[in-house]
Amino acid sequence: MAFRGKEMMKKVVRKVGENSLGVGVKESLDKCIPRSKIVMGRAKRGLYAGRHIQFGNTVSEDGGNKTRRTWKPNVQEKRLFSYVLDRHIRVKVTTHALRCIDKVGGIDEYLLKTPYHKMDTEIGLFWKAKIEKLYEELGTKEVVFFSPEDEAKLEQGFKDLKLSEREARKEVRRKMYAGVSKHKLIEEEISKDVTKRVPFSYLLAADKLKVGSFVSN
Repeated sequence: MAFRGKEMMKKVVRKVGENSLGVGVKESLDKCIPRSKIVMGRAKRGLYAGRHIQFGNTVSEDGGNKTRRTWKPNVQEKRLFSYVLDRHIRVKVTTHALRCIDKVGGIDEYLLKTPYHKMDTEIGLFWKAKIEKLYEELGTKEVVFFSPEDEAKLEQGFKDLKLSEREARKEVRRKMYAGVSKHKLIEEEISKDVTKRVPFSYLLAADKLKVGSFVSN
């Protein structure tokens, strides 16, 4: 039902390998891993922002009898848009976490501004490390600024490209419909030719004809 910081540290060391860890890395990891003592199992798959299961008693009105019970947080499954990933992230969040995300301005800002020791879920640590790495890669890329004239040329080029694509689609539709209409006309002409060739008497009295007989117009 719960996990502790020491158990998380053991799991990380087991996956990475204790021999592969450098000097001081283990101590820095120990500082980053949260020290929360009680965390729900399903909290590993969401962002809870410090809201977890609580324990207490229900007291009866008559005799004051106490019964143990729990209070679980209000968890919702939401699709949050990440600008650095350019897609939606489907994650389970509490209503308190949603208010925190709206306050800072988005899921990316929330993950970047929340320190590691306060990110008390495994999925939160995973997304935080991933977002930080992507922002570091963006920081190393070169940015090119265009002049207003170049921007106007690029915009006009995109407009011309859209117009050309639209005209190409219209031309394809025109040819397709022209081919269909032409096919219908050919079928009508063939049907007319067949009715012309077959005599009217043959159509009315085909059962009265004998084998080897010939009917002409």
